Amino acid sequence: MTSAIRSFASRTRPCALTVCRGCCCGDARKNPGTDHEGQLRRLREAAAGSGGRLLVRTSDCLGPCGQANVVVVQPSTEGRRRGGRAAWVGWALGDDSTDEILAWVAAGGPGIAEPPATLELQFFPAPVEARTPRR
Repeated sequence: MTSAIRSFASRTRPCALTVCRGCCCGDARKNPGTDHEGQLRRLREAAAGSGGRLLVRTSDCLGPCGQANVVVVQPSTEGRRRGGRAAWVGWALGDDSTDEILAWVAAGGPGIAEPPATLELQFFPAPVEARTPRR
């Protein structure tokens, strides 16, 4: 194995949150009264204080606009090794959802820790477009 491949193989990826901020998610016109910027700020602050165990990124559009706000919780390398898969969380509009997402990823996220039962009620299957490879 070359040193470049060995280096890549030995890296571990943290648990990652992909936060939709497209046409509907993060839009005060669609979900007035939701502090969209505050939610993103809290998630980013948690990532900054995680010691590299959490990554937060945004996406222009994840697709399922009817479930706005959408957050995809992706497992860490260890979580994936243990069978964890990405969890699509819909209707993540309030502090309760944000608190539960942060508590789950702090405990290890998919494959490592069980999600809070009330957060699990917000899970939905990944859209077909997200599972279909582009050609």
